[in-house]
Amino acid sequence: MPDPGHILVVCTGNICRSPMGAALLQHALAAQQEPLRSLKVRSAGVASRTGDPASPNAVTALKKVGIDLRGHSSRPVTQELLDNALIVLCMTESHRDMIELTAQPVPAHVHLFKEFTGEKGSLEIPDPYGMHLTAYEASRDEMVDAVPSILAYLAKLTGTAAAAR
Repeated sequence: MPDPGHILVVCTGNICRSPMGAALLQHALAAQQEPLRSLKVRSAGVASRTGDPASPNAVTALKKVGIDLRGHSSRPVTQELLDNALIVLCMTESHRDMIELTAQPVPAHVHLFKEFTGEKGSLEIPDPYGMHLTAYEASRDEMVDAVPSILAYLAKLTGTAAAAR
């Protein structure tokens, strides 16, 4: 059972983007002050099976930045995961739409992973599934760039003074 108040990162199959995003965010939270440091990050997919490992290129892309994704096991988005989420971070608008169409109730905080960056243009992170390692690294780098803005948002949401950069 998930911990109340976890962060939920969502993609399609829960084998590429959402496990990478969750691991990157969990790594960044470990360097923060309480209560941010204690937040747990989960991942799930809107069209996921249960028990699939992370894709080999996702594992390699994170290994290159010192994060081990080998123990990941996919899972579908469930109402319980949504109900217990402090915030839900989606990779694309279609993921957010799927949650908003199927969840009852819809979580209060459903956002795109890159939503808080202030970037212009698309805030979606493209699916690297089936592509070369460079596509996974590009997705990883987009997520890395978004993490400080997510930390700042979480600091506001939890009433923490400021997130360390």
